[in-house]
Amino acid sequence: MAKEPRTPEEPESGEAITRRKLLGWLTGMGVFGSVLVTAFSNFIFIKPRATYGQPNRFSIGKPEDYPSGSRMTLDTRRICVVRDGDRMAAISTTCTHLGCIVATSETGFACPCHGSHYDQDGNVTGGPAPKHLAWYQVSLAPNGEIEVDKDVEITPGTYFSV
Repeated sequence: MAKEPRTPEEPESGEAITRRKLLGWLTGMGVFGSVLVTAFSNFIFIKPRATYGQPNRFSIGKPEDYPSGSRMTLDTRRICVVRDGDRMAAISTTCTHLGCIVATSETGFACPCHGSHYDQDGNVTGGPAPKHLAWYQVSLAPNGEIEVDKDVEITPGTYFSV
C-alpha cells in the first residue's frame, strides 16, 4: 500500500513549529519583556533618592569680617548679612514672588525678574511680591564664628547681639 501524501496541517511524527506558533511565542515574550521592563523602571522611579544639597546651617565667618554698617550679600547662600553696630542679621535674598535672587539697592532690595521692591528690612514696598523677605536665625558658634540657620525663620527686625 502506498502512503498517502500528508497535508500541510498534519505534522510529521514530532510536533513541527508553525509560523503561527512562532509568532505567538515571540509576541508573548515581547509582552512579558515589556512588563518586566515597566515593573523594573517603576520600582527604580518610586525608590527615594537622597539628594544632598547645601546644608541649611552654615558658618559665615567671624564677626570682625563684617564692619559696622555693612550689608554683604552671599549669593551662593542666598542671604544678605546686615551688621548694625554690635547687632547682626541674615535676610533672605530669594524673592517671595517667584524665587528670583534679589539684588541690594540703595533703598533696600530689588528683584530684577518682576520688579518687586523691598526696604532695608525686607518689607515689600512695591511689585507683585506677596510677603516680606525671610529673616534667619543668627548665632555664635563655639569656635567664635557666626552661624546662620535657614531652617529657623525669625521675626523681621530681630537682630543677634555680637
